[in-house]
Amino acid sequence: MLTLGLNKILAFPQTECSLLLGQGVDMPLSETGVQQGEAVGRCLRDIKFSKVYVSNLQRAVQTAEIILRNNTHCSGMEMVLEPLLRERGFGVAEGRHKEDLKNMANAAGQACRDYTPPGGETLDQVKLRFKHFLQLLFKQMLDVRGSSEQEASSDVPPSGSASNDLQGGSAHVLVVSHGAYIRVAIRHLLEDLKCSMPAGVKMSQLLSPCPNTGVSRFVVALSRTESGPVLSAARCLFTNRKDHLEKLQHPE
Repeated sequence: MLTLGLNKILAFPQTECSLLLGQGVDMPLSETGVQQGEAVGRCLRDIKFSKVYVSNLQRAVQTAEIILRNNTHCSGMEMVLEPLLRERGFGVAEGRHKEDLKNMANAAGQACRDYTPPGGETLDQVKLRFKHFLQLLFKQMLDVRGSSEQEASSDVPPSGSASNDLQGGSAHVLVVSHGAYIRVAIRHLLEDLKCSMPAGVKMSQLLSPCPNTGVSRFVVALSRTESGPVLSAARCLFTNRKDHLEKLQHPE
């Protein structure tokens, strides 16, 4: 089984986070971003990651470095910088305030969430990138196993805390990406790949915007076939968890 953790990064303090960074604005973490990275690093410190895949934008790379530095098993582990994990491209809206994007969407008669600015990526294009990433990930993880035997199992572990809900898995993968990208990725996992959902949780809750350094967790089981890896079972343990931020002092 493969545990897939999606982690959102932050480039600016929350008071400045109204800007659309996208792909064209490649800024480092702010002081607040570093503090939140340290917090999520402590939250994930006891998980032994098999692989770490990171968007190649510097704010994501910095966050992954902080997480690994805090980890008791993986300090110094090499990251895989993956352009497929870059934030959604917002075209002419990049670097501008989110309110500008809302105004563009209103003028076009569309909901802001579904609107694509000139020169930007559509949601389907972002989903295609994520699908390509999953293909790459699944193949690499089965290759690491080095076995032609089926790895499928429907015995997916139940949800739990950030550290103890992973003990039944055979590979734990950390994926560090960005908010708009992660929202598309979670929707694809839940709606298209039919991941089972946590009991008592509504779809709208799982698809809510990812908070800064929010953590989402999925467990998938894979089978090896002649045509490549096949998804055998999948479960969403949680999305957008932010418990690790509760003790941080918010900027004034």
